[in-house]
Amino acid sequence: MVFKCQEDSFLREFTTRVKSVQPDEKGVFVVCEDTIIFPEGGGQPCDHGKINNFPVTNVIRKAGDALHFIPLENSSDFTLKEGDEVHQEVNWARRQDHMQQHSGQHLITALFDREFKIPTKSWWLGERTSYVDLDAKDVTQEQISHVERICNELIAAATPVRVDVYQPDDPILQSDELRAPRDLPDDVVGPIRVVTIEGVESNRCCGTHVKHLGQLQAVKLLNLEKTKGKLMLHFLVGNRVLAKLGEAFERECQLNTILNGAPDRHLELATKLQASQKSSTKLLKSLAKELALYEAMLMKQNPEKRYYFVHRHDGIDQEFQNNFLRQVAESCKETVLFITLGDDSNKGSFLLQGPPEVLKDLYDEICKKLDAKGNGKGNRFQGKVNNLKGTKDCDKLIINYFSAKSQ
Repeated sequence: MVFKCQEDSFLREFTTRVKSVQPDEKGVFVVCEDTIIFPEGGGQPCDHGKINNFPVTNVIRKAGDALHFIPLENSSDFTLKEGDEVHQEVNWARRQDHMQQHSGQHLITALFDREFKIPTKSWWLGERTSYVDLDAKDVTQEQISHVERICNELIAAATPVRVDVYQPDDPILQSDELRAPRDLPDDVVGPIRVVTIEGVESNRCCGTHVKHLGQLQAVKLLNLEKTKGKLMLHFLVGNRVLAKLGEAFERECQLNTILNGAPDRHLELATKLQASQKSSTKLLKSLAKELALYEAMLMKQNPEKRYYFVHRHDGIDQEFQNNFLRQVAESCKETVLFITLGDDSNKGSFLLQGPPEVLKDLYDEICKKLDAKGNGKGNRFQGKVNNLKGTKDCDKLIINYFSAKSQ
């Protein structure tokens, strides 16, 4: 069946009748005599919309029918029944976006095939970007730019897009007039639609499409993503190009402030900032090592001490902790070490090291006071802290523990 949404993809409202209502665990599936709310198929996601103001959040194709899913919290709120006349509305913003991406994909696929004999294996219409999976080991930036240029020339010329309907046994469906007869979904029955971009390609398709390429507004080919067995060229069409440009401009304005320079200097300024950060990181690691050596020296001056507490709140990372532990490894086997690291966010990390029988008595209470989650066994436990303000209470806890033991 060719649905009303496929006959006229620009129809936003439609009146029809209910054929059946099928209950579901979380709502109902409503089947109508016809529909302007497109069911998923041909790589294109389904439309959203309304039936008599009931929200349609999913549409699936089953043989010649479209099943409209309406979520319900309370089934008693639902009043539609077989034979009722109903008013359908399509979510136009979603429909227009899907039409632009789908027609754009046809155009991109046809031009890669025509210009470079590179076919498309599959495609994906995503929420932010879409991609075509090109059947090649690689494509060059020159080839990508070439296809993008022709796409936008054809868009500027408002190249017509035509949809013809044929019976399944019509010889034209097997003729050379079709660029590459694609397989339609198994549940597509009845007449077959052929989408033609004038002078570019003709192909079978069950999706919704624009009437001329001018309605695509623009095509922008993005990054090439290579994964095992796939060569995915991401792209944007129409309103998505404008949205991306808006995001890029907003980000550019923010970078103007952060980098204190105009857009044409962003790369230069970011490179300088990166070099400065690397230098600062190197210096911080050197200082952390010196600080760890100093802290270890202070501890070694009192080798009889049963407990040693170190807290750093200046952003010193694990480099300090690791160097400190290496320096005191031989002299603190019987000493309980309690180390906390963090910054002004009140979050950080902790390490508790010492005789296993002591840690067993202290660990749970320390985790509670620090709002910490950790793990370990034997003579060392460590983890993440959500309440560094609890370190003072932990310090008192350990001091009181040893005071009680000495009595």
